[in-house]
Amino acid sequence: MNKLQYFKSLFALSLTLVFATACDDSLDDPLEGQVLVEGTDYTLTENMPLLRIGAYDLLYDLQWETFPIISVRGDDVNPAGDQFPLTETDQFRYDRSFWMYNSTWLNFYDDIIKWHGAMEEIAKYQANAANPAEGDQYIAEIKVMIGWELLQLSRLWGDILIPTSSQTDDLYTTPVSSQQEVMQHISDLMDEAAPLLASIRPNQRTDIKGGITKYTALAVKAMANLEMKDYQGVADATGEIISSGAFELYNDYYELFKIPGKLSNESLLEFQYSDFGQSSGNAEYYLHQFFGPNNWTPAVAGSGAGWGFWEPSMKYIKFMLDRNETVRLETSVLFTREGIEMIQSDPNYINLPAFVSNTTRDGDVIGRTDAQPNPRAKFSSGKHYLPSNQLTTGRVRYGENKNVLVIRYSEILLMHAEALVSGATSSAMSAVDAVNEVRGRAGLTDLATVTLDDVLNEKFAEFGLEWGIRFYDVVRNGRTTELNRDGRTFGTDDQYLPYPLAQLDLLTQLSDN
Repeated sequence: MNKLQYFKSLFALSLTLVFATACDDSLDDPLEGQVLVEGTDYTLTENMPLLRIGAYDLLYDLQWETFPIISVRGDDVNPAGDQFPLTETDQFRYDRSFWMYNSTWLNFYDDIIKWHGAMEEIAKYQANAANPAEGDQYIAEIKVMIGWELLQLSRLWGDILIPTSSQTDDLYTTPVSSQQEVMQHISDLMDEAAPLLASIRPNQRTDIKGGITKYTALAVKAMANLEMKDYQGVADATGEIISSGAFELYNDYYELFKIPGKLSNESLLEFQYSDFGQSSGNAEYYLHQFFGPNNWTPAVAGSGAGWGFWEPSMKYIKFMLDRNETVRLETSVLFTREGIEMIQSDPNYINLPAFVSNTTRDGDVIGRTDAQPNPRAKFSSGKHYLPSNQLTTGRVRYGENKNVLVIRYSEILLMHAEALVSGATSSAMSAVDAVNEVRGRAGLTDLATVTLDDVLNEKFAEFGLEWGIRFYDVVRNGRTTELNRDGRTFGTDDQYLPYPLAQLDLLTQLSDN
């Protein structure tokens, strides 16, 4: 079956969505009306699981521009290359006509509305199903998907619309919900979903390997409560995950983000992609080229390079060097020759550890090998890097066959610690033990006590270049002076992006907010 073939034929939403390309600044048409296929036979209940498969396919089909918009504003990362409006976004200068804003908005709302439609269709099948509880589980899984995407939308835009059905016309009259209301809605939605989901790790599922479980729902609940600063709610949700004993940190941080780390015991949510072990033919693929070096000499000749649009910040690199980080720095940052020279131009960083090299441990040489400077990034993201020797023979696209880690157990541990140092209580684990478990995997010594500074620093080190975690941490905790660097000045109105111009023209209630 082709990608989403059944899902689209059974649940045919005629959404007018014309997505712009990376080099096109035209605006997309808004979400239009939708029509369900008539004549569906809901007694054919064997078709009900296919709606769930389609729902997962939508979740994994995250357009490449969405991640940078979520993640670009932290002090851990810089946009590189020639995407000027993205660079302006990193400088907290926002252009509401920037196509990536509108595309990201549409990406999420398109998913959420289709997921509502899938839940509605599943409910129709349940009336004829021998085991209606299966449909309850499918709907619960989709609710977690909706919760996660609403979380991203509200982190970006603050006050947003909460769709409640598959009828896109309803959005014209849907009131704007405050961020607090959105986060409470997500938390409540996860309370509805969690009891209907299996109490196992995602990689223990046999029906959909790596699929959503009760603990994924609890993780999304914890994230929503963290944004509300309901620290006891965070501690309770993360404490339940910790007390389950189901999860553990993957022992090799470097390989966690590569093929060996796929669907590890650390993963609570992971977007899955595959070339199915075949040298040619169909492949489910995420566009990692955006993050990769635009020049390299791969150990496996012929392996494709990236675009050079995403680089770790010098602040992040020096922060990690000052902490004597080894494996987390080596994993997070790909160094070019010019980048290393830039670091060493600071007298405090002349003598660098041996692993700071433009040749990775897998033999890929990053950047140009001649005397010419790299025209784009001086560093690249190691967390979006797949060594060329891990590519399936015959596959040459940068990062092909690599998954995208979304929620990891280390984030559960550090959210738990943040909640405890912020006043919550828990019998599941102390803040000190939670932080030290993460530090131990990184080869760092234990701390005797921990403060909020310690927790946030550990999160900075652990999650650099991942999902904007750093930006949302410093903003939530009122530490936005951390974002003032290299000419950037974070202002009181810079937390949220402006609503996309195309949406303001359509959803007039946004203009009143």
